[in-house]
Amino acid sequence: MKHAKQTNHTPAALPPEVRPGQSVELLKELHILTRDGKLNQDSRRKLKQVYHLYNFIEPLLNSVLEEKQSVSLVDHGAGKSYLGFILYDLFFKGLEGGSHIYGIETRDELVSKSTELAERLGFTGMSFLPLSVAESTTSSQLPPTIDIVTALHACNTATDDAIDFALKKKAKHMVLVPCCQAEVASVLRKNKGKDLGRSALTEIWRHPIHTREFGSQITNVMRCLQLEAHGYQVTVTELVGWEHSMKNELIVATYKNLPRRRPSERLQEVMAELGLDEMKQRFYTPVTAD
Repeated sequence: MKHAKQTNHTPAALPPEVRPGQSVELLKELHILTRDGKLNQDSRRKLKQVYHLYNFIEPLLNSVLEEKQSVSLVDHGAGKSYLGFILYDLFFKGLEGGSHIYGIETRDELVSKSTELAERLGFTGMSFLPLSVAESTTSSQLPPTIDIVTALHACNTATDDAIDFALKKKAKHMVLVPCCQAEVASVLRKNKGKDLGRSALTEIWRHPIHTREFGSQITNVMRCLQLEAHGYQVTVTELVGWEHSMKNELIVATYKNLPRRRPSERLQEVMAELGLDEMKQRFYTPVTAD
């Protein structure tokens, strides 16, 4: 007796890296999963990087929810809103109430695509605004306070604008991966002639390549001091295996109302020692008597 040939219509199992409940459609849209639900080597590495970054941000989200019923997050320089979508999919879509993610991006076409994708996925707690970081600080389309601010590889002064935004919005947490920053290096370069004979330390930035690298390094040092001078606790670590940029320094700041005088004084001393006094407006600190 012949048996009819059985056809198995059961969909292929998802790769084990995909977490329970994740949107398969989103992972395909972000080109993490192929159209048939597979992971290649490159996308497997990309997903691992996303989870690595998420591990830093998830505790901050939970700490906000311990204090209040909802959490707001602004992602500056959002690009294709890769981070925002993953955060929403892994964390925000299970929340009730007014929790929201705002993606800030200057390119209209990326804002339009992200808006369309969020609508298609039913991610109702996501908004995308075609603004610069500086414009978003005064925009009426954003609430007066924000819980968490992220800025990943926001180029040049956009990271500083994101810090300014977070300070003015009284953010509880900041997650920053600074990108290229040429402003401090340009000041070092401009003043190099008169500074070279002043101190042996100026040898650190005498050669052009050192000027660029030292300028980038000292920029992040001053950013950390600025945040500490506003009462934040700052942790600096590395995003291991982050392939999108050579810049993989991760700065996480949490407001703790810490003493401000010492870091403020140290920041002023650093700028004076390196001939960067003209940068005081960029790295402003509050006047404090603590």
